[in-house]
Amino acid sequence: MFPINQVLQGDCTRVLRTLPSEFVDLVVTDPPYGVRYRDGLGRTIANDDDPSRVLGAFTELYRVLTPNSVCVSFYGWGQVDAFFRAWRQAGFRPIGHIVWMKQYASRTRYLRYRHEQAYVLAKGRPALPAKPLDDIQPWTYSGNADHPTQKSEEILIPLIQTFSRPGDKVLDPFAGSGSTLVAAAMTGRRYLGIELDQQYCAAARNRLARVGQYSRSTNRDDGSTDLAFDSQTADWDGLIQWFDERGHYDLSDVVRSARRDSLA
Repeated sequence: MFPINQVLQGDCTRVLRTLPSEFVDLVVTDPPYGVRYRDGLGRTIANDDDPSRVLGAFTELYRVLTPNSVCVSFYGWGQVDAFFRAWRQAGFRPIGHIVWMKQYASRTRYLRYRHEQAYVLAKGRPALPAKPLDDIQPWTYSGNADHPTQKSEEILIPLIQTFSRPGDKVLDPFAGSGSTLVAAAMTGRRYLGIELDQQYCAAARNRLARVGQYSRSTNRDDGSTDLAFDSQTADWDGLIQWFDERGHYDLSDVVRSARRDSLA
């Protein structure tokens, strides 16, 4: 039985080699950028000194993706040549580029750096989405409570909804504190995360356990489970309050909408 709805600790390239080909339907990931990042609390990211240490994983990612599917990868603009080399060698081709506009500068050097970016990469010929995303997106600051470069679920949910369907498997091989996995669970997708650092792996599992308190499990024919919000047992107000307390107001609106739908 292959793992699903789990966070696996280990080197992602090695773990990916244990997965079958064409196993997942979407990859959304934020690899180390090779910039030796250290935040104000002194936190660092493993393997962030040299992109070649991690970018070989994209060969395995291409293999485990189903045909005609998408990989969304954040990247460091200063190392874009290394990222593109790895993507093309793996077999991916770029089909889109997304920029998130920040309301603040995360760093100031020759310019004030006020954006994040990701490429949308194709394996084969993915179908056009029913509702394509704008390639300029608003940014939501996560607060970086669990990880020095933690992405907010609010910016990831639109990616997952656009490039996958409920029940699909979403993979993040550089899972960090699990934002992609939380976003997948909240939108009714199955997920699989891989994370090298034990501390961040534990943080991801804790966050997913919190989401799981408001969800139900449904057995599938392949022995795995689906997560979906349970309109009968969910503490809707508690979940809304939990998001509001952390400033995730857009996610609160998602839960409010799900509650309204359940009562309709």
